[in-house]
Amino acid sequence: MQGASRVSLTALRERLAAREVGHGSSEQVEQESRELFAVAGLLGREAQLRSALTDPSTEPSTKAHVAEAVLRGQVSEPTAQIVAEAARLRWSRQGDLADVLETLGAEAAFALADAAGALDRVEEELFRVSRLVEADAGLRHALTDPALPLEGRTALVGNLLADRADATTVRLVAQVVGSLRGRRLEEALDTLVELAAERRSETVAEATSAVALTPEQEQRLAAVLSRVYATPVRLNVVVDPTVIGGVVVRIGDEVVDGSVLHRIEQARQSFSR
Repeated sequence: MQGASRVSLTALRERLAAREVGHGSSEQVEQESRELFAVAGLLGREAQLRSALTDPSTEPSTKAHVAEAVLRGQVSEPTAQIVAEAARLRWSRQGDLADVLETLGAEAAFALADAAGALDRVEEELFRVSRLVEADAGLRHALTDPALPLEGRTALVGNLLADRADATTVRLVAQVVGSLRGRRLEEALDTLVELAAERRSETVAEATSAVALTPEQEQRLAAVLSRVYATPVRLNVVVDPTVIGGVVVRIGDEVVDGSVLHRIEQARQSFSR
């Protein structure tokens, strides 16, 4: 996300901050989260509405009125106000509005999970579901095939995760399944993992190894990554027997192998002497 859209996201985050846990009931925050996901899905399906709310040549007040008219009676007043405010802002591309509303919905859900002491669990579960979807083509098809009824696909999420995952995890996965907007499901889930990590001011690293790492190895690798990148790193480990030796680490768009990290760490230590 670039330029005007990034500025608009920041403005909306500031507006929503007053409604986070502690300023509104958990029920209100959860409702807002659900509704923001729903509006993002609506914008993904309705190109004409998406265009009407993001057209830079239209007066901001006009776009806000359109949003209010469409959503009146469909969502709560606080959610309608946020969408109307979003319509007043500028967007680098049409699709960014839906992406930002989904981001805000996810962040509201993570605020609740954080307040309940469940954020670590939710983040870990989202990562595991993402890897499961990536590895199982049949499951991926069942969850993403647009020819299959949405109700059936979201019910499958519930059946798959029932009694195995936090309620927030189940809800977020189901909501993403219902609003992919051209994305791969595992890509959308990885975005949620990154947002959860941002909640704790952490960077997410994915380490792929031919064999499972011991807890000590995981801790050591996370510590090295934190020093190399000068920020707390949350390490998620994937076991892939096809990886030939060592460990491959991905942080965002950057991919490095374990030997490179070792050399970087050695160089950093030599400079500090």
